[in-house]
Amino acid sequence: MKDFAGKFAVITGGGTGMGRELARQLVAEGCNVAICDLSPEAMAETKRLCEAEKLPQGLRVTTHIADVSIEDHLKRFRDELIEQQATDRLHLLFNNAGIGGGGSLFTNTREQWERTFNICWGGVYLGVRTFLPMMMKAEEAHIVNTSSVNGFWASVGMGVSHTAYSAAKFAVKGFTEALINDLRLNAPHIKCSVVMPGHIGTSIVSNSRKVQNGTESELLSPNELLAMRQRLKGIGVETATMSDDEIQKIAIERARSFRDDAPTTAAAAAKIILDGVKAERWRILVGDDAHKLDERVRQAPEKAYTAEFYQRLTEEVGWRVG
Repeated sequence: MKDFAGKFAVITGGGTGMGRELARQLVAEGCNVAICDLSPEAMAETKRLCEAEKLPQGLRVTTHIADVSIEDHLKRFRDELIEQQATDRLHLLFNNAGIGGGGSLFTNTREQWERTFNICWGGVYLGVRTFLPMMMKAEEAHIVNTSSVNGFWASVGMGVSHTAYSAAKFAVKGFTEALINDLRLNAPHIKCSVVMPGHIGTSIVSNSRKVQNGTESELLSPNELLAMRQRLKGIGVETATMSDDEIQKIAIERARSFRDDAPTTAAAAAKIILDGVKAERWRILVGDDAHKLDERVRQAPEKAYTAEFYQRLTEEVGWRVG
C-alpha cells in the first residue's frame, strides 16, 4: 500500500498520543478515519485537529466510544463505522489502544492485572477478529498491531514489577508474527506489522491511571500511593519521611516528564509507523532507544534482566531511572 488516499482506516485508542497522530497524518494524506476511545472529549480534540486543515470533499472522520477489551463494544464500533463511513470494506486497522498498570502478581489486584492484559492483548485479538471480514473485502489491506520494546524485553528496570503489560505485549508480538503466514495462506492481499516503540511522548501514564481507577482525577489512590512509595524505594529513594502530597507531586511530574521529555514524539512515531506500512515492513521499531535495546537483548539475552544490563542501557539510550 504505497499511499492512503481514498482508503478507510480504523484506529483504536485514537483520543491521544500515537493514535491521535496517526489519525492526523492519515487524514492529511486523504484517508477516511474512524477512531475509538473511552474519552469522548479526547476524541473530539483529535477530530478538531484533523479538521483544522480543510478536508477534501467527502472525507470522513468519525469518533466512536468503545472499550477494546469488550467484543460487543468493538462490534458496535464496526456497525457504526459501516453506517457513518458508508463502506463495507476496510484497508487499514491500527490496533493501538493500550494502558499500563497491574504490574505485579503480588502487590496489584487480579482486576488491575487483567484490566491491563485484556486491553493491551485482548483489544488486539478482538480488533482483528472484528474487522477482518471488512478487510477481506478490500482490494488491499494492512493490520498494524502495537506491541512495545516490552514485547521482547519484559522490564522497565530493577525497582518495579512489569508483568501484565509485558505479557500482553509479548502476546501481541507473537500473534502478529504468526499472522504473517496465516494471511499469506488465506488472505494474501492483507499484510501485517508489529510495532515496537521505545519511550514515546504520550499520556499513557496518566491515562492508564484514569482507566484503572475509573476516574478523571490525576491523584493517586491510597493503594497507588503505597505502590509509588515502593517503586521509589526500589530505585533508592528514601520515602519514609515524605508526605502523601510529596508523593503525589512526584507522580504528577513523572507523568508530565514521560510525555514531554521523551526522546521520540508521538508525531514522529506515527510517521515511522506509516512509512513502515508503505514499505511493507512486518517489524517496525520506533525510536533509537528501541533499536539499541533490541540489539542489546539479542547480543546478550541471558544478561537482559541483570542490574548491570539495565544500568548500561539507561546510560546509552538516555532513559531517566524511575
